[in-house]
Amino acid sequence: MVDGLLPSLVMVLVQFEFAGMSIFFKLAMASGMNPFIHIAYRQIFAVLVFAPLAYYIERGKRPPMTTPVLVLVFLCSIFGLTMNQTTYFVGLKNSTPTIACALSNLLPTITFVLAVLFKQETAKLKTMGGLAKVMGTMIAVAGAMLLSLYHGPIIPIRESGIHLRVSYNVTNIRPDQANLVGPLLVIISAFSWAIWFIIQAKMIKAYPAPYSSSALMVAMATIECSLFGVIMVPDTREWSLFPAIRAMSCIYGGVVCSGIAVCMISWCIQKKGPLFVSVFSPLMLVIVTALSWAFLHEKLYLGTVIGSVLIVIGLYCVLWGKSKDMKPRQPHNVR
Repeated sequence: MVDGLLPSLVMVLVQFEFAGMSIFFKLAMASGMNPFIHIAYRQIFAVLVFAPLAYYIERGKRPPMTTPVLVLVFLCSIFGLTMNQTTYFVGLKNSTPTIACALSNLLPTITFVLAVLFKQETAKLKTMGGLAKVMGTMIAVAGAMLLSLYHGPIIPIRESGIHLRVSYNVTNIRPDQANLVGPLLVIISAFSWAIWFIIQAKMIKAYPAPYSSSALMVAMATIECSLFGVIMVPDTREWSLFPAIRAMSCIYGGVVCSGIAVCMISWCIQKKGPLFVSVFSPLMLVIVTALSWAFLHEKLYLGTVIGSVLIVIGLYCVLWGKSKDMKPRQPHNVR
């Protein structure tokens, strides 16, 4: 079970967690919250909850901390949390959620290239598994881009019956109103996230205590993001967690996304490798589409449906190719 279906189920759950963050952050932004403040608060909540848990769960099991491992943890905090979240959320503020989600799904392709360069994955283009991974990644990214950049006609479905008062303050920038700063920052975010996958895979081998290393990584990111937030937003009045949606967004982002999800991703990287983890990211677009329709009353377009189908096809192609590569070859019988 652990070596088979469980990692896939864990990564699907991670995408639901991150999709929920997109909705919460969109509502928090509608209340006037600054993204630098949101990022700092979510790290604070994450470290307050998971540092004690990591201490008790791995008490007596942690290997001694060494300087090389500490450097790896620091790099993970920079690329996996501080740089990744800062560039993504500031990019989201200066762009549209559609463009941000689309560009963030360059992650599988970037991760695959980096994993091959760092010899954590092999392309194996002459095998069915290798071709499936390459083609599946391309199909998933193409589906994500189509879903985000092509609307087409509106699909006539009934509106959601869920009505949140705060959701009526949400305004979306049209794609033609977005500038180049936002998309560029989201692309940088995808690069930093892919680099984190590579570094995290090395760190897990050097320090096989994923909860403790994740807690230390979040603690470092808390200091980094808090200092950066104070520099960017020195006005203390801007740091208020009221209205309540701001506190809910920060607590959810810190506990669920920066805490639980990071530990879950670290565990999956340890079991299946960085490429396996990254290919699940396009699934978040499908989930965000459904949640946006339900809670934000966004319209469903034909391009959304076609793109979602391509994402699912590409996702399963990569998973099939990954399973083919991991399957041991049967020895030939000697007669």
